[in-house]
Parts: sequence; structure tokens; C-alpha cells
Amino acid sequence: MAARLLLRTAVRAAVTCRAAPAPALTRGMAAGGIPTDEEQATGMEKIVMRAMKEGSDPYNMLKPKEYAGSKQDPHLVPSVTNKRIVGCICEEDNTSVVWFWLHEGEPQRCPSCGAHYKLVPHELPH
Repeated sequence: MAARLLLRTAVRAAVTCRAAPAPALTRGMAAGGIPTDEEQATGMEKIVMRAMKEGSDPYNMLKPKEYAGSKQDPHLVPSVTNKRIVGCICEEDNTSVVWFWLHEGEPQRCPSCGAHYKLVPHELPH
């Protein structure tokens, strides 16, 4: 009998204390969706994303364009100074690298295989 009394009391308390259903919480960004990478980016990341969208490659992250390596179409080597050291793997299966200095001006040849390289000025994006 005591168990029935406690059960009835508990049911009455639950029914009378039951509040109106709570509305589901919504996040502020739910109305506009999840922000894109461009909307969230800040600082240097934003600058790089804008440059990539415009078609430039500020940090040479993309694969370089293929060049013939001839005197008329030399391999272009970007540099922020007037000279740069270049490594040439002359043959596809070669395990050694031929290193040489490339100076500003006319295209220069690799001392081993004869491929032409030309130094071009490069500005940093910041």
C-alpha cells in the first residue's frame, strides 16, 4: 500500500511540475550556415588565400611550369637577391645533384648537362 501511495505521489508531482517543452538551442551561425575557409581566415592565411584566388602563387606552393631548358626557353628560377644556388639533377636516374651559382642577367648553363637556367626577380607577399 505504501508503494502505491509513493507511486501516485511521484506521478502527480511529475505531471504538475512538468514545464512547457524547452525550445531547442540554436547556434548563431545556424542561420547562415557553417562559415567557409575564406570567411574564417585571418592574417597571412587570408593574404595567401586571396593571392591564390587571383591566380598568383605567393610562396611557390604549386608545381612549377615545365620548361624546355633551352637558351630560348630556360628554366626560370625566382630569387629575392641577385644570385642563387641551383641544384640540377641532370639525368632522371641520377643520384647526385650538380650545384652551381646562378647570377642575374643572361641564362646560364648547367656545367654537366647543358640545361639553361635564368634568374628572375621575386617579391615576397608581405
